[in-house]
Amino acid sequence: MLFVDAAHFVMGAFLGMLWCFTRKLLPSANGRKRHNVLGAYDPIRHEAITVTNDTYINQVVFCEFLDKIAAAYAGTGLPITVVLDNARYQKCPSVIEKAKELGIDLLYLPPYSPNLNLIERLWRFVKKQVLYSTHYDKFATFKNSIDTCIAELGSRYKAKMETLMTMVFQFFSKKTENVTV
Repeated sequence: MLFVDAAHFVMGAFLGMLWCFTRKLLPSANGRKRHNVLGAYDPIRHEAITVTNDTYINQVVFCEFLDKIAAAYAGTGLPITVVLDNARYQKCPSVIEKAKELGIDLLYLPPYSPNLNLIERLWRFVKKQVLYSTHYDKFATFKNSIDTCIAELGSRYKAKMETLMTMVFQFFSKKTENVTV
């Protein structure tokens, strides 16, 4: 089972935490370049499969990503189930057809339920490690930092991944106890 989602890292100022008596001006990047990462996380292997670009993610990119997932699990004999949100490009007929062709089951999450997609924790971790309280002068450095962090998930950050990326999810009850309107 793989948890899939896209993250769009925007080159800009991300404050980790700041409290001071006098105002402190922080440098920020000009423009709003973004680095798109389409990722699949395997909670059993603690591995991520990613595809990156600087333009946008659409159904063509997603179909290529499904090819990459199928290639990574070829020969294992294991069924591949991909848990994903309801992004428009993930529900296109071409994506559904490609998944059937590759023998990949697509399991769509209910709308507005990012708490059920494990990879959201991974994106939050990467943003905290790479972006918070850090200024990048060049887009290439920004991009390289993100890609390096993701590449080192299984080595440098392995212990953190094993505790953060567990199959424990937060569920919300339908009861509205102690709610005042």
